[in-house]
Amino acid sequence: MVNVSVEYTGDLHCEATHGPSQSRIDTDAPSDNKGKGEAFSPTDLVATALGTCMSTIMGMKAEELGLDLRGMKVSVQKQMSSDAPRRIVGLPSEVHVPLPPDSEHRAALEKAALNCPVHKSLPAEIERPTKFFWEG
Repeated sequence: MVNVSVEYTGDLHCEATHGPSQSRIDTDAPSDNKGKGEAFSPTDLVATALGTCMSTIMGMKAEELGLDLRGMKVSVQKQMSSDAPRRIVGLPSEVHVPLPPDSEHRAALEKAALNCPVHKSLPAEIERPTKFFWEG
């Protein structure tokens, strides 16, 4: 179990502290929802969690296979609803893999990304199409 503590610091800002490491993340409400957009918004962190989770799980699989994915880039676009209640409706992502398209490990790495814990934890109503670009 990991504890994350959050302190509301005013002006729609929060400071989150990761218990084990004591590293901190600041958040702000987005500029299109009463904030100044001075930091990640809470929903931005959901998109961040998806991108970093896919990258991490792919990295783990790559290590098992003796591969190096350094330089891999993942981009996640957060799409918010236009109707109430305000919510995330889409998290389309692009994964740019520094391996050739004919890599024998392509299927295993793509499967790893799509089975990361964050991907599997998101509700089905959040669309999350993922495109892979093999660029090695």
